[in-house]
Amino acid sequence: MATLTVRLPDDKHSRLKALAKRKHISVNKLLEELSTQAIAEFDAETRFRAMAAKGSIEKGLDVLDRLDKALQG
Repeated sequence: MATLTVRLPDDKHSRLKALAKRKHISVNKLLEELSTQAIAEFDAETRFRAMAAKGSIEKGLDVLDRLDKALQG
């Protein structure tokens, strides 16, 4: 496990402490959760972009059209 030192403005640090307290976890655990979420979002976007680069615009638009029709009625 690595140790990371992060410099934050005092007001941001105070707000993170308050958020962690409300969630009944440590600031360390809160930052671990937030970083996990950020990495998951990054990975999802990366996979999406890779799939989009290989995909067909026509097929993608067809799927969106069918989805619109299904949601409308």
